[in-house]
Amino acid sequence: MSDRISGILTPNITPVDSLGRIDEVTFRGYVDWLIDRGVDGLYPNGSTGEFVRFTAEERRRIVKIVVDQAAGRVPILAGAAEANVKETIAACEAYGEMGVRAVAIVAPFYYRLSEQGVYAYFREIADTVSVDVTLYNIPLFASPIEVGTVIRLASECPRVIGIKDSSGDLPNMLRMMAAIRPIRDDFSFLTGWDASLAPFLIAGVDGGTNATSGVVPELTRALHRAAKAGNVELAMQLQYQLLPLFDAMIGVGEFPEGFRAGVRSRGWDLGPGRVPLSDSQREAVARTQQEIDALVANVADFPSEQSLPTGTIEEIVQRVMSQIVSG
Repeated sequence: MSDRISGILTPNITPVDSLGRIDEVTFRGYVDWLIDRGVDGLYPNGSTGEFVRFTAEERRRIVKIVVDQAAGRVPILAGAAEANVKETIAACEAYGEMGVRAVAIVAPFYYRLSEQGVYAYFREIADTVSVDVTLYNIPLFASPIEVGTVIRLASECPRVIGIKDSSGDLPNMLRMMAAIRPIRDDFSFLTGWDASLAPFLIAGVDGGTNATSGVVPELTRALHRAAKAGNVELAMQLQYQLLPLFDAMIGVGEFPEGFRAGVRSRGWDLGPGRVPLSDSQREAVARTQQEIDALVANVADFPSEQSLPTGTIEEIVQRVMSQIVSG
């Protein structure tokens, strides 16, 4: 197998202080915490990181902090989407110089493009940049990247080395894998939909970029390892541990406020985020915090990366499962 991007990469929240500025000290500590708990990579400037709510200069600083603090311990997949193709290419080049493994680019947003327009956009980027590119399909917020477009770009553009798909559409993922895997062994398939992480992994995707991994990285890691070890029963048991927590967090306030509440349950205050909340929204977050605290407590009592046994994947996931059963 080629060196595909794989595992669970965390689309990290961006910590801010009380004035809404990037909180670098807390940010560096949070990066260390995630890596210590076994995440396979980090994904700054993703949707969970509220990339559209920061300036282009701030986005570059965010990636620089993450790359510097990770210090080569895990690969970095940096969100590089900007408002137009010229600025996106400039961001790609800047992040490539910082040493990221690849960039992730969402299809153009605000103006809805046709399938041909989406293809032309990514083709221009792929033909220009000197860093590997992953496509980011999130039709809820941006122009959809159709299956045929992904196949075409994978066939024609060596720089396009994967896709993060947050649509939750498993049949379309299967169609892409069936068409692309025979011609591109280096092409990575990642799911961004936490509610069906296990089914996607069981179906053969390489990994995920999942917001819940920023809250319970131990659980998402164990789920990934169980699925890749062929332990379908355990993977699905872990999925059912993950699902109510994901549902609770995604339903709170304005995204990603629920995930900020989740990390508070793990002892991290990453600030209020960049979008103003009404009084009623703040009250709703406060009311739901106790529910999220309880859900996190039910799934977060996992061993740290340092304390995991040095045996097979099966031994590791069996230990994790025994903690779930006993807890």
